[in-house]
Amino acid sequence: MDSFRDLGRMLMILGVAIALIGACIFFGGKLPFRLGRLPGDIVHKGEHTVYFPIMTSVLLSIGLSFLFWIISRFRR
Repeated sequence: MDSFRDLGRMLMILGVAIALIGACIFFGGKLPFRLGRLPGDIVHKGEHTVYFPIMTSVLLSIGLSFLFWIISRFRR
């Protein structure tokens, strides 16, 4: 019976995560910042445009690390 409880808990966490991602995408244009165009992202416009989203990568890394940390806390 514990395996069904663990599966239910994981599905609820996954559902909340998907809902949060969907809300971020839906309301993304109304936020005061845009992922991919944050201060600290490198854009070099020359003959060939070079774009590297450093700050966006850092924020996504922190967010995903926090999400996986929370998931690991519930799996114990």
